[in-house]
Amino acid sequence: MSDNRPLGIFDSGLGGLTVVNAIKQKIPNENIVYVGDTARVPYGNKSAPLIVKFSSQITQFLLEKDAKLIVVACNTASALAIPTLQNEFNIPIIGVITPGANSAAELTKNNNVGVIGTIATINSKAYQKELLKINPSINTISQACPLFVPLVEEGLLEGPIVSAIIAHYIKNLDLSRIDTLILGCTHYPLLKPAIKQHINNHMLIDSADSIAKAAYLILKNNHLINDNTEQGQQDFYVTDSPLNFANIARRFLGYPIQNVKTAPIS
Repeated sequence: MSDNRPLGIFDSGLGGLTVVNAIKQKIPNENIVYVGDTARVPYGNKSAPLIVKFSSQITQFLLEKDAKLIVVACNTASALAIPTLQNEFNIPIIGVITPGANSAAELTKNNNVGVIGTIATINSKAYQKELLKINPSINTISQACPLFVPLVEEGLLEGPIVSAIIAHYIKNLDLSRIDTLILGCTHYPLLKPAIKQHINNHMLIDSADSIAKAAYLILKNNHLINDNTEQGQQDFYVTDSPLNFANIARRFLGYPIQNVKTAPIS
């Protein structure tokens, strides 16, 4: 039986739109409700209890929109809030950490994996723990990059300022050891062309494609697939002014969006 309820996807801001794009390509007939917590971005410098609180509030909002699956399209929230959300809400909830770690573990040839992310994600050691579960032989080298999210949220994706900031962080990674680098934040894929200029031929991992596959399997295994053959509808919400969001969102999605609404979440 077809289930046309939407997928609920949220992030601290714009970054989760990379996940929206990947899910749209993988399962284009599914309806999506997206929340970008633009009033409280970035999450990466917030405390764990605050991130759990924000994530719980947004999940509740998405459930009120009749979501059938919650996709936490934020590495920081995935690292710190998933267990609480899964205990608090009776609905399938997935994050981006496990899919990203699985991809890195499959692709690394020398078992040395780099991770860049927000301060909160890096301090949580979420990727390190997940990679060790998959393969105890994997060594992880991590670097927090707190200025990357503000760059993306402002639409600054290239140029000398962006290059200088990337170089400042990347120099702390031992590029001679690692062969794979996890982009441990859903904002970072927008900086991928600029990051590639600083890391030679290392394999870059972003978890958007991996989580799209994981979402499809959960829907299939729980008989939640929408069998409608038409393109799914997308509704976008933010917690601050929608104007700037709509303008920059086009860079993530490759197409314009209209009627971005403000979500009453606080």
